[in-house]
Amino acid sequence: MKIEKKVMAKLNKCYAIAPLMYQGETHLLVAAEKQDPCYLFDLDGNMVDKVWDGPGGVMSMSWVPGSDGQYLSTYQFYSPNDSKEAKIVIVTPRKKGDWEVRTLVDLPHIHRFDILVRDGHCYLIACALKSGHEYKEDWSMPGKVYAAKLPEDLSCFDKDHQLELTVLKDNMLKNHGYYRVTKDGIPTSIISSNEGVFRFTPPANGGDNWTIETLLTEPTSDATLVDLDGDGEEELCTFSPFHGEKVRIYKKVDGAYQKVYELPEAAEFTHAIYGGNLCGIPSFVVGHRKGDRNLMVIRYNAEKGDYQCEIIDKDCGPANVFHYIHNGKDVLISTNREIDEIAMYTITED
Repeated sequence: MKIEKKVMAKLNKCYAIAPLMYQGETHLLVAAEKQDPCYLFDLDGNMVDKVWDGPGGVMSMSWVPGSDGQYLSTYQFYSPNDSKEAKIVIVTPRKKGDWEVRTLVDLPHIHRFDILVRDGHCYLIACALKSGHEYKEDWSMPGKVYAAKLPEDLSCFDKDHQLELTVLKDNMLKNHGYYRVTKDGIPTSIISSNEGVFRFTPPANGGDNWTIETLLTEPTSDATLVDLDGDGEEELCTFSPFHGEKVRIYKKVDGAYQKVYELPEAAEFTHAIYGGNLCGIPSFVVGHRKGDRNLMVIRYNAEKGDYQCEIIDKDCGPANVFHYIHNGKDVLISTNREIDEIAMYTITED
């Protein structure tokens, strides 16, 4: 691979990345984990606007489908030990430098969420890392997964009029990982916790009944699915345990996922993950925040019949990574949290 790196901006503890449709074009939102700004960029990596100066605490963001620049964001989740005041907010652009922020729902310890669209209906799915704590590193109250049907107009919601949520699944210790994966044309949620990896599928035809499948029962921090070897069956890539050092790939054998590869070197504090094509080749992009703090790509080598890893960047400490194609080239945006750097990697095959 040929890799060109551009530093888009410096941002203290940069963390979340999300695409945003705004003024007829796709933009990129990048927000911080601590009490720092949220920025808006174009696809060339140029800063377009500052959404806010704080309070930050952003773990996830998601464009409201059909809107002009409106999105949902987690707010005031500063760490697993400082997230009791966390919530999901509605962010709406009014003019350059002026973005309205309103409460959608107070949800302590909300870490990941998404908006899934099926049969013309929008569903919010929200994952709380835990349900409460009394002291630092208290994991005695497992997290939950919540859901709600989102109305087309969100103007009725504020801190005094909040969205009602339903619990889909509880008793999910260290409920950390989230990745959207499309299956048979339907968006689904791959959610990871100490109890394993689960696929949540939204209801059909505007209904209320979600489908929940267990994919793996190993403690998992993050996971996603991609058919790396082209056999028609998706491999499952996982990080384990919670914020752990193991990067593993599983294949389905006799109806159950079996481990077929493990990254030989420990990747301390695994965190960033992307699954999909990179330069037209099915890939997993993974990053970790301690130790060597690398951003890497794992692919299947058909000639050798094995999985191979290649380093994209060293000592950068990625928190999250996002992929898109722009002007015919593959681009990765990485929030290199440990060095306070928002980075753009333009990648081409040699």
